[in-house]
Amino acid sequence: MNANATSKGVGSKLKVIVVIVAVIILLGAAKYFHIQDLLRSALDWVGRLGPWGPLIFIAIYILACVLFLPGSILTLGGGVLFGVIKGSIIVSISATLGATCAFLVGRYLARDWVAKKIQTNEKFQAIDEAVAREGWKIVGLTRLSPVFPFNLLNYAYGLTRVSVRAYFFASWIGMMPGTIMYVYIGSLAGEVAKLGSEGRTRTSAEWALYIVGLIATIAVTIFITRIARGALRRKI
Repeated sequence: MNANATSKGVGSKLKVIVVIVAVIILLGAAKYFHIQDLLRSALDWVGRLGPWGPLIFIAIYILACVLFLPGSILTLGGGVLFGVIKGSIIVSISATLGATCAFLVGRYLARDWVAKKIQTNEKFQAIDEAVAREGWKIVGLTRLSPVFPFNLLNYAYGLTRVSVRAYFFASWIGMMPGTIMYVYIGSLAGEVAKLGSEGRTRTSAEWALYIVGLIATIAVTIFITRIARGALRRKI
């Protein structure tokens, strides 16, 4: 192995270490600085910006996705600030763009390192190829399921070979039911200060979405296993 290859390998490992350390720091900072209170303050500010409010809201949401900040408070806040219809549109745009930005960060910071790790493992290669071929179905199903954490998924999919286009549209469509429901719940709160408060009972629509999410979780597990086995058989 020449010096140039060694340097690239070290550089890739450093990128992964930087990402891991950054995530730990951000999660710790979110807890220490009471990030939900900061987001509520940001929503109050957005509400006073008039026509510029939606654009600033979108920018804040994208930043939250990239920085692993909780997006649920912003989704609920979209309902408070913009109402159900306009809020659903704005939050849908925000969440999809934010998820795509985080996906691109994950792809270009760590994808090369992951590719080197799996290039000698036929099973991992088969799974990666299956995701590249059927990725939009997997992305859509996982977006319906509350079991899979939103922010983590954004980066994780960047490590696969699913295309940006498939990821973008599957995420957009898969997140739509949950987006509309939580924007609607936010609109019922009436004011930003009530967002995230404890004691609220779940609505029938929430329970229905959780049931759909459970079904999606089972489906994606079966689906990934099936296509990975098929890809592995073809490879062998």
